[in-house]
Amino acid sequence: MELTAGQVAVVTGAASGIGLAMARRFAADGLRVVLADVEEEPLRAAADELTADGARVLARTVDVGVREEVAALADAAYDTFGAVHLLCNNAGVGSGAEGRMWEHDPNDWAWAFAVNVWGVFHGIQCFLPRMLAGGGPGHVVNTSSTDGGVAPLPTASVYAVTKAAVVTMTESLYAHLRAEGAPIGASVLFPGPHMLRTGLWESHRNRPARYAKARPRRTPYRSLAQWESAMKEAGKEVAFTPVEDVAAQVVDGVRAGRFWLLPPGGHTDAQIRARSASMLDRGTPAYLEHFILDPDD
Repeated sequence: MELTAGQVAVVTGAASGIGLAMARRFAADGLRVVLADVEEEPLRAAADELTADGARVLARTVDVGVREEVAALADAAYDTFGAVHLLCNNAGVGSGAEGRMWEHDPNDWAWAFAVNVWGVFHGIQCFLPRMLAGGGPGHVVNTSSTDGGVAPLPTASVYAVTKAAVVTMTESLYAHLRAEGAPIGASVLFPGPHMLRTGLWESHRNRPARYAKARPRRTPYRSLAQWESAMKEAGKEVAFTPVEDVAAQVVDGVRAGRFWLLPPGGHTDAQIRARSASMLDRGTPAYLEHFILDPDD
């Protein structure tokens, strides 16, 4: 799909991190941008920034886990711009689960699935029928993660399970679009290849009351800065991928019609090979043995 000035891009989770980087890149390329996020003040700041730079912007506060709010976002986008050409289902949260899986608070799973899985599904159902009815080219990008989307991450199992679901959902979407002969493509995004500085580590700040924990956490939430500091103290340097590079990968991938927006990486490629070999050998998942399972998920 060609990305050209005047087209319309919708980005969820657009107030910070990868979503904001994508919105900035789309706006710089002349696209009109629809920003959606659950955090009102950062969303307004992002919209003001892009508008000051000359972009045409629509911003809406949206909880993607609530279907009615995503439907209202679609109505607003079409009422304002008349079309949507690029849909980026990017909003995501970490679950904040602790302990082993059998000890998890069910609401940790309910909240993570509401945003990371149902949020993507809501985006597909609320936007794609109109995109298809428009008859023109389009593209859908769903954000997954190598943590789950490529191989399980037992120390963040809830998040990993949701991101694995996004991969299968996007593969199925691709097949459905091809079966319809639609001029709309689909891609699954694996941001990276390194760590990213995003607000995912502080997801708990936006946790709705309806998904409140049934019991308090045993330990405080750890910020990205605290985790990075602990890694340095252990003698491990952490590499980071700028979110601007991820946005560039999305633009390049959409233009090239790539399904797997998966940057090359030695560690990731080794994980793919090890997991595939385990399945073909009908063996045990030996590729998980290097994990020292931290009871804090």
